[in-house]
Amino acid sequence: MLRPEELGEGERERWRALRAASAAERNPFMEPEFTEAVGRVRPRTRVAVVYEGRDPVGFLPHERGRIGQGHALAYGVSDAQGAVLGPGLGLNPDELLRACSLSSFAFDNLEAEQELFVPHAAAEYASYVIDVEKGYETYESVLRAQSPKFLKTTLAKERRLGRQVGDLRFVFDEREPAALRTLMAWKSAQYRRTGRRDRFAQDWITRLVSLLAARTRGQECSGTLSVLYAGGQPVAAHFGLRSTSVLACWFPAYDLEFAKYSPGLVLHLRMAEAAAAEGIGLLDLGRGAAEYKDSLKTGQVPVYEGAWTRPGAGAALHWLSREPSRRAHHFVRSRPRLAATAARALKGAGRLRRS
Repeated sequence: MLRPEELGEGERERWRALRAASAAERNPFMEPEFTEAVGRVRPRTRVAVVYEGRDPVGFLPHERGRIGQGHALAYGVSDAQGAVLGPGLGLNPDELLRACSLSSFAFDNLEAEQELFVPHAAAEYASYVIDVEKGYETYESVLRAQSPKFLKTTLAKERRLGRQVGDLRFVFDEREPAALRTLMAWKSAQYRRTGRRDRFAQDWITRLVSLLAARTRGQECSGTLSVLYAGGQPVAAHFGLRSTSVLACWFPAYDLEFAKYSPGLVLHLRMAEAAAAEGIGLLDLGRGAAEYKDSLKTGQVPVYEGAWTRPGAGAALHWLSREPSRRAHHFVRSRPRLAATAARALKGAGRLRRS
């Protein structure tokens, strides 16, 4: 059981090799660089290392809470979770998590390939993706076929934005710290406006994003800030993580002053174009239904929510602290009309908080 910074370079290379050999997409959330960054802001972060003889053959990044309650790394924030294991290892979750002294292990964005934990999932959700493996032009042709009005309207708004506000400039990997601060301010305002919990009001998330943006530059995990400028000023931005094959979309937002131009949609089109030019084949928009995702997506992949537990006080505490609210949220999300009503209520609450 190690802290992330205690992993040796040999163990990190083995971790990367196991991910490269996996059937799963090379999602940057599953790389050792992300675990190291989380460890810097979440001191309870640990990595269980499984050895066969002297060779490391598996890794489970996690965080341990009270009475051995555990959860996936950056639970509630990370968009890809699970263990990194060699093929045919023959472990079972009881064996692994008992060795970690965990009474429970909760996850909310478990990868579909996580055979060790998927049987313990309580719910399956869709994570929406954009496939640009065959290039951006092919992606645009797919959009023309499935959403011709959307693409035509968005491109027209992009041209109008350039004419009425000023010349457009898109930066795929912006390094200006002020741009990141602007994005976080926009995103905080969006959370409050829609009645949702402001993630950037949590100090550890703000520090994690800042750290990833400033210092994480691994080949398979690199913090990437993309910004759309109009007339020299930022109008939309996104921060996420990229590997050689996946851009994990994480925190998009835009300046409400320019909402009529749909700058967020324009930004995503330019991100898809730039990602394809970089050789990235997939943009993962993450779990959760949203109108912009419906317009942009080319497909979806499953992710899972749930927990492994073993009998005892820790398991009971996990159930009481998480399961009732999880079931309530799942009940609402699985019923579109009820979900729409809930969204309107949240927005109303957001307006009341601002007044």
